[in-house]
Amino acid sequence: MTKQFEMADRFDSSAVEQALYKHWEEQGYFKPSLNTSKPGYCIAIPPPNVTGSLHMGHAFQQTLMDTLIRFNRMEGNNTLWQAGTDHAGIATQMVVERKIAAEEGKTRHDYGRKAFINKIWDWKAHSGGTISQQMRRLGNSVDWERERFTMDEGLSNAVKEVFVRLHEEGLIYRGKRLVNWDPKLRTAISDLEVENKESKGSLWHFRYPLANGAKTAEGKDYLIVATTRPETMLGDTAVAVHPEDERYQDLIGKTVMLPLANREIPIIADDYVDREFGTGVVKITPAHDFNDYEVGKRHNLPLVNILTLNADIRDEAEIFGYNNKPIENYPALIPNDYKGLERFAARKKIVADFDALGLLEEIKPHDLKVPYGDRGGVPIEPMLTNQWYVSVKPLAEVATKAVEDGEIQFVPKQYENLYFSWMRDIQDWCISRQLWWGHRIPAWYDEDGNIYVARNEEEVRQKYNLTADLVLKQDEDVLDTWFSSGLWTFSTLGWPEQTPELKMFHPTDVLITGFDIIFFWVARMIMFTMHFIKDENGKPQVPFKTVYVTGLIRDEQGQKMSKSKGNVLDPIDMIDGISLEDLLEKRTGNMMQPQLAEKIAKATRKEFADGISAHGTDALRFTLAALASNGRDINWDMKRLEGYRNFCNKLWNASRFVLTNEKLDLNEGDVEYSLADRWIKSEFNRTVEAFRSALAQYRFDLAANAIYEFTWNQFCDWYLELTKPIFAQGTDAQKRGASRTLVQVLEQLLRLAHPIMPFITEEIWQKVKGFAGVSGDTIMLQPFPQVDTASLDEVAEQQIGWIKEVITAVRNIRAESNIAPSKPLDLLLRHVSDENRKILVENDRLLKTLAKLETIQVLGADEKAPLSVTKLVGKAELFVPMAGFINKDAELARLNKEIEKIQGEIKRIENKLSNEAFVAKAPEQVIAKEKEKMQGYQEGLEKLRIQFSEIEAL
Repeated sequence: MTKQFEMADRFDSSAVEQALYKHWEEQGYFKPSLNTSKPGYCIAIPPPNVTGSLHMGHAFQQTLMDTLIRFNRMEGNNTLWQAGTDHAGIATQMVVERKIAAEEGKTRHDYGRKAFINKIWDWKAHSGGTISQQMRRLGNSVDWERERFTMDEGLSNAVKEVFVRLHEEGLIYRGKRLVNWDPKLRTAISDLEVENKESKGSLWHFRYPLANGAKTAEGKDYLIVATTRPETMLGDTAVAVHPEDERYQDLIGKTVMLPLANREIPIIADDYVDREFGTGVVKITPAHDFNDYEVGKRHNLPLVNILTLNADIRDEAEIFGYNNKPIENYPALIPNDYKGLERFAARKKIVADFDALGLLEEIKPHDLKVPYGDRGGVPIEPMLTNQWYVSVKPLAEVATKAVEDGEIQFVPKQYENLYFSWMRDIQDWCISRQLWWGHRIPAWYDEDGNIYVARNEEEVRQKYNLTADLVLKQDEDVLDTWFSSGLWTFSTLGWPEQTPELKMFHPTDVLITGFDIIFFWVARMIMFTMHFIKDENGKPQVPFKTVYVTGLIRDEQGQKMSKSKGNVLDPIDMIDGISLEDLLEKRTGNMMQPQLAEKIAKATRKEFADGISAHGTDALRFTLAALASNGRDINWDMKRLEGYRNFCNKLWNASRFVLTNEKLDLNEGDVEYSLADRWIKSEFNRTVEAFRSALAQYRFDLAANAIYEFTWNQFCDWYLELTKPIFAQGTDAQKRGASRTLVQVLEQLLRLAHPIMPFITEEIWQKVKGFAGVSGDTIMLQPFPQVDTASLDEVAEQQIGWIKEVITAVRNIRAESNIAPSKPLDLLLRHVSDENRKILVENDRLLKTLAKLETIQVLGADEKAPLSVTKLVGKAELFVPMAGFINKDAELARLNKEIEKIQGEIKRIENKLSNEAFVAKAPEQVIAKEKEKMQGYQEGLEKLRIQFSEIEAL
């Protein structure tokens, strides 16, 4: 016999996880070998912001990535999960600005640019690694020695290289155009950083007098213009009507006098105008509205900028053409009364002045969406500024074709359409930001404004043959953070150097990300990579072969998680647990509005009255994987998390049962494998097949479900039970067969589950490996289970399946009739096939033990059974004689319920077969199968009716 083994009665995740992870990392298990004889497999992690902390979205996506990484590592692939963080321009600068304001009462301008940037680097050194430590808590098996930062020296060199090359190719240029402008932060921002908030606003109707005696069709000497932004009217350069609007046909080409500014502007016709909106007449302000900018471009209107970078009214308007050159002698003076006014103060005064002049027709309530900067928190302004741009159309054509040709696959596939819609109508990309923290633009200016682009100032002077005494000043702006992250897959592997890592791991294999950054990040990575990275034949290389797009993690009510709603869940709290008091502090501690804080506190107390208990990392990861159905948003479910914590306990307890079984016999000697042994091996291989198939399709939910169903239902609930009679009464050879099967299937099951549940599987595997005769230091470097086709055994599956049905039927009869589990029963069967009769004979002891039976008897086809409770198992009738404890009324009720159930199935099939569309389209074998099922149900119904009549007659 095997020596008795000690194993704790429960899995203590808090005592195991962090120590185990530290050991993994120290041993270098996460590192690739760079062995060129093995296939490379690489995932580049979407770099989280250095200012951030782990949220449920990170935990979700990283769990899926780590599952793939661990699986491929066990497959023997040369596996790299490339980690790193993004410098997060605006976010990081704001964090440090707030810090020095709170601690020192200073601004960044008090420090100056160089000293302030040093302050940010100091902050990063001390506080910027939060998310990396939290990723370790998730069990992420990344190669931390290769961790990159978008501002490190290597990536900074890559950024400069890309900028200079694109500029030399004419694909980067500087121009004056409209951008999203944050007046508080005084920088351009991307569309992704704009939040459109619902607002109760107004629609002001102003009268613009017609010039030179013109009249409308109704004889009026003015046009009524509707606007939601009165303050911009000082920059109007036209009013527009729809070219087919019969009301204004005679006025097209004439002019109006712009009130307050007193300048004559044209009436133009453009399809952009919505005839149904307002009066069908709109003001055109090309310098302060994105749509108007395009209208102005079509009609060659001047661009009149009336706002400062703070969004105050300028003392003097700036006037430009679309060629970026100033327009001379255009009458665009700003009246003294408005100079220097803040934009919303100017709005009030302009409305009041229109009213005083009798030019305010009416004010209507109007619901609208106001764009806000997500960092600055104030309404953004379309602002005419000098910025750097990438001309992306040539890059987009190549990147679009890569997806069209299937070089890159989107999962789910429908996201390809979103990608195509953006790429086929792509606009030039504004890449400059007016910040101090970021990659400073490698461009220099002389005193005459001439621009010189190179990697550094020394190269500028060589490249452009400039004298040493010519004064040069570097551009103050930095690059959009999406520019550097767009190089992520290849810059992190050492480009522009041709490193071994770049050759081995690029292109990477899969990108896991959210749909909201398909354009901002995914598309730009594809464009940049295919432009700069070529294979040995000069063919553009894709950055990744698959883009797996995840849904959003929402709260249990389906609401998006946000701090303002107070429904954010911290994945570390799911792992370690948190008290109600600490949870309240976390959710409301930084709230500026007391009423909002109290509302959030009330909801939190109601939902988490006892706080959140500890669940461990494996339970969290398994929950996230099990919820990951393709592309759908996910409502978080604490009950699922609790259920999967129970699943971890089930796996631990089953392992403990196996390893502490004093009858376990792994000694040398004859071995006989039982039907149950053959069955569990076959079921395990079916599970391996299902897991591999699911993971190949990125169906993490199906992969997790395959593990759960096998572990809980087949291995724990059935196989462990099926082995008990063997260990109690079997031969030594049978016990050795069961012992070997137990430990071998358990060891393989741990390897199968490891990619999703790394900690508990490693902890158990270290205990089971000796029993299974397996050597190795860690489970993560063991081979992942392959499908052993020789172990697939349909006969064993069918036979055990039938045995399970018989045992379940008897147990149900016992439960429904309130018969004590200790009371032995007799079992009679009728209409048993020859095959099933053989199963009964060969597994007599097994059935009697597990179903607690005294006798098993097969009746003749016409032999009448005594008063019994009856069940159907296929075509076989099962009878448990009830002499002495049958409840006639209860049994009739139960039979009636079964009759109704079968009648429902018959009705469902009748409806299907009477459906002409179904019959016309369904294959013949499907229709035949339905008819076969119908016959089976009808035969079963007849038997139940006979049983009902017999008991009713008692």
